[in-house]
Amino acid sequence: MKVVLRIIVCLCLLVVPVGVAGAAGYVYTMNDVMSLYDKNTPSLQNVKALPYDSGKPTVAVLLSAEVTEVFDFLVPYEMFAMTEAYNVYGVAPDRGIKSLTGGLDVVPHYSFEEMDHLLNGSPDIIVIPFMPMLDENKYAPVREWIKKHASDQTILLSICNGAENLADTGLLSGKSATTHWGDIGRLIKTYPDIDWKKNQRYVPVDHIVSSAGLTSGIDATLYVISQQLGEPAAAKVADEMNYPSYAYVQNPEMDPFSTGLSDLTYVVNNAYQWHKVKAGVLLYNGVDELALSAAFDTYSASGTTKTITVSRFNEPIITKHQLTLVARNAINHAPKLDKMIVVGSEARTEAEQDIERWISSNKDTPLLMLHEGKAEQFAMEPAFEDLAKQEDVRTAQFATKRLEYRATEHLNLQGSSFSFEAFAVPAFIMLLSLLAAYYIDRRFFAKNTRQQK
Repeated sequence: MKVVLRIIVCLCLLVVPVGVAGAAGYVYTMNDVMSLYDKNTPSLQNVKALPYDSGKPTVAVLLSAEVTEVFDFLVPYEMFAMTEAYNVYGVAPDRGIKSLTGGLDVVPHYSFEEMDHLLNGSPDIIVIPFMPMLDENKYAPVREWIKKHASDQTILLSICNGAENLADTGLLSGKSATTHWGDIGRLIKTYPDIDWKKNQRYVPVDHIVSSAGLTSGIDATLYVISQQLGEPAAAKVADEMNYPSYAYVQNPEMDPFSTGLSDLTYVVNNAYQWHKVKAGVLLYNGVDELALSAAFDTYSASGTTKTITVSRFNEPIITKHQLTLVARNAINHAPKLDKMIVVGSEARTEAEQDIERWISSNKDTPLLMLHEGKAEQFAMEPAFEDLAKQEDVRTAQFATKRLEYRATEHLNLQGSSFSFEAFAVPAFIMLLSLLAAYYIDRRFFAKNTRQQK
């Protein structure tokens, strides 16, 4: 009995400290990724409402009252806007500043009520990003608005785990759908009346199109564009984005990803990468939405980096396709950073004054022109390559897997083979636990055994 007790005590001393430390690190990481806007709101009086053209179909890209996945929102928004054939709006329960994962903050164009009044009906397309359902009272208006506008005349397009938001409405019951490979097992159990497809980048059923993980949403969006505007229009958008996987638009079948041992790097980065790189992301007028997503959904979502938005002045920023962004820090009041990321292949010209102001105020902070000289690359690729240099190759490889990016032959990943820091922390904690277990065993159990003899 004493031997069993000694084993139990030793196992507890080994497992509990490592588990508690990992859980605490994971919560800390998620709090960063899912953080809400908490600054004084700048004046938005000069922000003009986007015009409405009754001769164009309308796309409403949803924003939650809490947090919305950054790629799922920004990229479909930009793609529909690139066609110049749609009215494209960011729409939320209210007009307050809404946060995207990684700490990017957006001002919706319209509230749900304002959108209903503008259209006097339903949008032609509703894009449903992943929106964590954290607070029922805050989330309920999103669910009800989707259900209110669910008709055969409105296309519902879910991006990545936005399929869970769509499934939550009941509108997918009895239908086929897909979602991110990391969530599909859970959703199969939660929504067993849905035929979940693991081997398709997107699944079209009637007026509903669901996509698998993140970049699969590009394929689904291109599919919708091709169905409405024709194949040449979709191909033109893909070409302008330098998107290398257009073949999936015509045939969405794929070899499915699954959870594996190689994903351990992602787990330890989130749980034990305690000294995260503090990377600023410079917001400037005319910044490209996909390029922004490349920074936020590659670095921040890797578990290694805290992304912090910075702008020249404390005033709204208007993106290339007329989204209004709000930075959490002005240059003069920015915290100390490890690097400043500037996105966009033309950023050196388009953000010249912003860059000069940053350099004059923060001469010691390295400046990373992420897309400079890389105009022919898809915007995510330079971020993957830099992440490998900043952290390690395995972290960058998992970033491609998490984003379901298939064209990895285009990448030149150079760096350490794996994260020494992230693996060293649990190993160090385990070593201390072993020493503590040995001390307790010698101090109490072995002592008692000697006394009994």
